[in-house]
Amino acid sequence: MAVDVLDYLARNLVDHPDEVQITETDDEGQLVLELRVHAEDMGKVIGKRGRTAKAIRTMIKAAATRDGTNATVEIVE
Repeated sequence: MAVDVLDYLARNLVDHPDEVQITETDDEGQLVLELRVHAEDMGKVIGKRGRTAKAIRTMIKAAATRDGTNATVEIVE
């Protein structure tokens, strides 16, 4: 569910939704979601002072908690 929420949020924030990529990895029992977007969309995903990125991370943690897991989001270039 957390992956679906991240995919939905990211695709609706960016100008190039076809280039949104999410990679799932497991780091000692915690789900790590790596978000990759087009270079021009990095600012939209991060936001001013990282506020958008923080809000995305909060939403993903809440969605993962509903599934009974822990998750975090890493925004990579």
